[in-house]
Amino acid sequence: MTAATMPKIQKRKSKNHDIAFPLVNGIFLCVLMFVTLFPVLNTVAISFNDGIDAVRGGIGIWPRIFSTEAYNALLSDKLTYTAFGISVARTVLTTLLNLLLTSMLAFALSRKEYVFNKFITFIVVMTMYVNAGLIPNYLLIAKTLKLTKTFWVYIIPTMFSCFNMIVIRTYIMGLPEALAESARIDGANDFRIFWQIIFPLCTPVLATVALFVAVGSWNQWFDTQLYNGSKKNLYTLQYLLKMKLATSMQSANAANTSVDALVQTSKSTPVTVRCATTVVSAVPILIVYPFLQRYFVTGMVLGGVKG
Repeated sequence: MTAATMPKIQKRKSKNHDIAFPLVNGIFLCVLMFVTLFPVLNTVAISFNDGIDAVRGGIGIWPRIFSTEAYNALLSDKLTYTAFGISVARTVLTTLLNLLLTSMLAFALSRKEYVFNKFITFIVVMTMYVNAGLIPNYLLIAKTLKLTKTFWVYIIPTMFSCFNMIVIRTYIMGLPEALAESARIDGANDFRIFWQIIFPLCTPVLATVALFVAVGSWNQWFDTQLYNGSKKNLYTLQYLLKMKLATSMQSANAANTSVDALVQTSKSTPVTVRCATTVVSAVPILIVYPFLQRYFVTGMVLGGVKG
């Protein structure tokens, strides 16, 4: 092998490598995408399938016998739309207030000139490790604050998050200090510096935190059971869907889960109702996520650089 042929061989190997890697990578990503999407598509297919047929199993990514009975069972009640409005109002208010109050505290604790920033940060972080438990929390909300049977029981206890504060504080500490110093020289106070300079620059981390808060608030149902279980007009969508699923399972058990009995009682079964409940619960978050997705990775990476 001569020296003149060496560059040609290396060039041919490099060309083969450039073709092989994208091909293998593309096949791997396609397989990974199918593995990830199959449970989602299977859930949607079962939710749109006939309930009696779904009991037999074996449904893939397409309904075997198309039916909307499961959705009719969930959405036929007018209370569902009231619960949907409660969940939307709760999610929006909780997200906005949590972002505002948490980011304001994060900004204050990120200032080096603030004497008590380390002490207050320590006290706040300790609440993540020391929790009083369910009963003291219930007594505080129900007996002391008297928030039971009110809409505000969904809002006031969730207006602040320690973990979110740490994420936002870390992000703010990564911003150039010269921005705040130059604004202070021009006569701006701390509130104006936060609202006009720091807050707009925190868009990536705020979008990330907003997604966390919105998903957690939308999926919450346990507080409804604890504090508003007797007020139907304050049911959240998740709690109402849980109740409907429990009712469907009780009906199936009462019918001894036999196919003939299910045909006589309803065309929807716990299997299809469960899948329809999952779809109805997930759709709003799937609609919101694409608008925040471009900020999500950036916010998480930049918010976790410094401790």
